[in-house]
Amino acid sequence: MTNSKHSDVEIEILLLGKWRFDTSSEKITIEFKDDMTYEQTKIQTLLFSKPKELLTGNKFTGVWYVSQKKLYLNVRTMPKSFFNLRVPLAFKISIADMVATLGSVLSAENYEVIRINSSKFLIKDKEKSIIGTKISITGKY
Repeated sequence: MTNSKHSDVEIEILLLGKWRFDTSSEKITIEFKDDMTYEQTKIQTLLFSKPKELLTGNKFTGVWYVSQKKLYLNVRTMPKSFFNLRVPLAFKISIADMVATLGSVLSAENYEVIRINSSKFLIKDKEKSIIGTKISITGKY
C-alpha cells in the first residue's frame, strides 16, 4: 500500500524533470514535461532482450498523469523500428503508433507512487519496486 503523504498534484510537480532508473533487463530514462507529455528511452541490457529493442525501438513518447497516487503512462508514439511502417493514404499513418495508442487506451502502464521527493522516487508496478533518481529539472514552475 502507498505511504506517500503527497497529493496527486504534488506528486505531478515533483515528477517534472528527467529521471533515471534500472530494471533487471533495462536502463530507462524518462522526462516528464509540464504539458503532461513524456519522452522515454529504454535500453535493453540483456542479450536475449536485444531483438525486442530492434523490433520495437527504444524511444517512446506519450502522455502522463497521476490519479489516486498512481502514475499512468499512455504511449502515443513508437520509435522508428521494423514495425513503424508508414501507410501511404491521404495522410501518413504509422502502424506501430496506431497499435501503441490503441494498446495504451486499453491498458496504460501504471505505477503506485510509494515515496517521492525532489531527487528520488520509489514506485511499484505489479511485480517489483523501482527506485529512480532525478538527473535534471525541466518545465516551468
